Amino acid sequence: MTDLTPPAWRLRPATPADVEPIAELRAVVLRPDLTRLGRYDAVRVRQRLRDGFDPTHTRIIEVAGRLAGCIALRPADDTVWLEHFYLDPTLQGRGVGTGVLTHALATTPGPIRLNVLQGSPARRLYERHGFTLDSEDAVDVYLIKRP
Repeated sequence: MTDLTPPAWRLRPATPADVEPIAELRAVVLRPDLTRLGRYDAVRVRQRLRDGFDPTHTRIIEVAGRLAGCIALRPADDTVWLEHFYLDPTLQGRGVGTGVLTHALATTPGPIRLNVLQGSPARRLYERHGFTLDSEDAVDVYLIKRP
């Protein structure tokens, strides 16, 4: 019998030292979708994280004391952007992402926006949590959750 209990997780503030492990995780997580879209570039996928990384708004997801992912909530004008939500593929589908997202939504006032790659299975997670389509282009789908 398989244990269906989600692994215990915790959030901690990010530090500048987290940028490289997160850049590596981003490359692993996004590779299938970027490859499918013909846009995977091993250098660029990491550099885009480095260029946009702000530890002030980022939380590290830990499972069993190890880095398992991250989530960033960046204030912008009258909204908050949910960015850099990556989870180790071995933990996906086990309730960790749902728990982290539920916590983020409960502690973030106002509208929340995000974007996912076209065809990403992550879109289903966001839609289950009340995000709806705002706009889309050939590469990205932009979703919003209003209070």
